[in-house]
This record gives sequence, C-alpha cells and structure tokens, in this order.
Amino acid sequence: MIEETIQYATEHHIARITLNNVATHNALGEHELVALQHCFSLVEENKDIRVLVISNRGEKTFCAGAALNQLSSGKISPNSFQDTTDQLAAIRVPSICAINGNVYGGGVELALSCDFRIGVRGSHMRVPAAKLGLCYPISGINRYVERLGVSLAKRILMAAEQFDAKELLHIGFLDYLVGADEIVNKTQDLADSISLLAPLAVQSMKHLLQQAASGEIDPNYAEELSKLCAESADLKEGFAASREKRAPVFTGT
Repeated sequence: MIEETIQYATEHHIARITLNNVATHNALGEHELVALQHCFSLVEENKDIRVLVISNRGEKTFCAGAALNQLSSGKISPNSFQDTTDQLAAIRVPSICAINGNVYGGGVELALSCDFRIGVRGSHMRVPAAKLGLCYPISGINRYVERLGVSLAKRILMAAEQFDAKELLHIGFLDYLVGADEIVNKTQDLADSISLLAPLAVQSMKHLLQQAASGEIDPNYAEELSKLCAESADLKEGFAASREKRAPVFTGT
C-alpha cells in the first residue's frame, strides 16, 4: 500500500492499483497524484509485471477527477494531473481500467489513458471543464482526439455533454460493458488472458499503436522492435507450442 486512498498490490504478472476514497468519490488530490505516479514507477521497474489493472472501491463513482478544493486553491494544477495521466498513457505494459460506477472530469482522462476500459450498466460520464471555466490542458486534448476523434472530443469537452453507459460503448470509450456483478470477473479474465501472451510482442505493438494514433510510426524504431521479437526466445516458444499443440509459456526474453 502506498497511500490509504491509493492501494497497490501485485499477483503473479498483474499489478493492481485501487482508488480507495469512497467518501470523496475517489477524487484525486496532491497525495493521490503523487501516490499514483509512484505506483506507475513501481510497475515500470518490475519486469515481471505484464498487465496493470486500475479499479475502485465502492460502486457509485469510479473517480470524480481532480479534487476541486485543491484545484481552486492552487494546491494542485491541471498540469500536475496531466503529469499523472501522461505517465499512465506511456506505461510499458498494457493497462485495463475497471470503471465500476460513474466517472467525471479528470477521472475520464485517467480511464482514457488506459489501453482497455470496462464499464458497468447504468453508469454515466461527464467532463465539466467548460462548466467550471477551465480550458483543458493540451496533452489531455490530444489524448481525447487520439483516442476518440475530434467530433467526440468536442462533445465531451466543449459541450460538456453527459453520456450513459450504452452511449459510451457505442462511441468506443468503453471496450466492454457488463453488469456490476460481472466487472470483477471480466477484468480478471482479461488481465489473465493478456498476461499469458508474449510480453515483448504485446509491449512492442502497444508502443507502435500509440505512435500510429499520434500520426506517425517511426520506421527505425518499428524495425528495432520487430527484430527484438524475431530474435526472442518467446517467438521460438510460440512456434514450438503451436507445433506441439500446447499452451506456450513465455518468459519475456
């Protein structure tokens, strides 16, 4: 545990971060942002970790975004929140966000910074920056456009439109939509499935997909990653397992 309000644990190849401040709807203040950044660093340092899961305690709200009292007082700034989401978006391993409840403000970008999002039926999403008079930071705007496109980014940010769970699945914000009683098992199944795949291949494709989303893949970097995978023990294991009709056991080498 890093902070009482931010919990961190690992099991096998999966790291878990839990937002644990139900009383504030899991709003993120200075301590929570620092704790999250530290957790992300722990994931980067631990080469045994292959998947990151972010979830929440309680069922009403996944995350209410930045703590408004600290934002209005200047204790935290939009940039300090962006530093956190930028670090998450760039993290080496695939990330899953289990959104058990409503999600608002910066919590939406926290979820959007993950690679996969699982939501629950009956929940809602809204980013009220325009209602507060806040111009969303540049890197956050880029993330909305890269992940959802300009038209949807305008509806979310400029119009402060509220979306229900079915709409979130339809527009591609959610990858999966399940009942509240199913989200734990769905998240575990997805994390387990990804953790059994070849880490070098998964992480290489994540890097290249992120470059593609931002507009251009660096061919030299792509060639480097492709060579790394082609010369890996994992590729040999993958081919051997296919021939022998068994499940592969990858080591990430």
